[in-house]
Amino acid sequence: MTDPQDNHGQVGRLFDIGNQVVVLRNVRGGGSRDLYPKGVVGIVVRLPCIDQTTYAIRFMDGSVEAFAGSELALLAKYRQPTEAQAQIHQEQSRFYDRIIYQCVIGSRAYGLSHEDSDVDRRGIYLPSAQDHWSLFGVPEQLECESTQEAYWEYQKFLILALKANPNALECLYSPLIEKQEPAALPLLENRHIFLSQLVYQTFSGYVSSQFKKIQTDIRNQGQVKWKHAMHLIRLLICGTEILKNHHVAVDVGQHRQMLLEIRRGEIKWDQLDALRKAFQKEFDRAFSSTSLPERPDYARANELLIQARMEAMSH
Repeated sequence: MTDPQDNHGQVGRLFDIGNQVVVLRNVRGGGSRDLYPKGVVGIVVRLPCIDQTTYAIRFMDGSVEAFAGSELALLAKYRQPTEAQAQIHQEQSRFYDRIIYQCVIGSRAYGLSHEDSDVDRRGIYLPSAQDHWSLFGVPEQLECESTQEAYWEYQKFLILALKANPNALECLYSPLIEKQEPAALPLLENRHIFLSQLVYQTFSGYVSSQFKKIQTDIRNQGQVKWKHAMHLIRLLICGTEILKNHHVAVDVGQHRQMLLEIRRGEIKWDQLDALRKAFQKEFDRAFSSTSLPERPDYARANELLIQARMEAMSH
């Protein structure tokens, strides 16, 4: 489901034919009136392809409209926000117009999704100079839990990427890009500047966290949560690839079958633990021989920030 292009010419689809979806915006008619309000439910009747990048959605009256994937949410996964969440979202709504980059991460980008998988969207927004300079400032992150979306403010994102945060790096290298404004291009063209030996430290921390979760599950419940185990192995594989080849391999590729077997609990714990130790050794060896710099390119990242801030002054 997450292949950029399959044998039928379909590209990076997030939904399948027949899925019920929620439309996340008002549906406009030919004039100024709204055909349907935000939140209307429809059925997917056509998938994106090489010549057509939108989904066709059929509504109860039989009419069909086209939407980008970012404008839809799977009905089964759509959660009505609480009153407090809705208020925060309303207060921050104007910043959504400043999103310069949007992609899909998580299981769909990894190549590990199934029909019940969430669509996790992440990205970057560049606030206007007026908002950035104001007394009230700007939020470091925009979040919409009901649609599984989160967008970092540009500077906040740079800080995370410079620290080799796995989520930030995966965002930069995601194969499923839904929105890419010109202001995001310098950042994407220079994404390699964030890859450094800090990857070993940061990814090791995340691996350790997953392992502690597994140990806690075994101690308290007498069983493993296999999703934690799968992500532990995936992080080791991804970290090793970065250290060896200077690239963030978001899609798990040849390791897909093994990781799916782990998630389904088809590998015994002693086998999994041996697998963990083997991948850890490979990760350690990759670190000892990597040619990545000790630290990321802070100077270039600062130039990108200043360039983006200048861009925000004129737009």
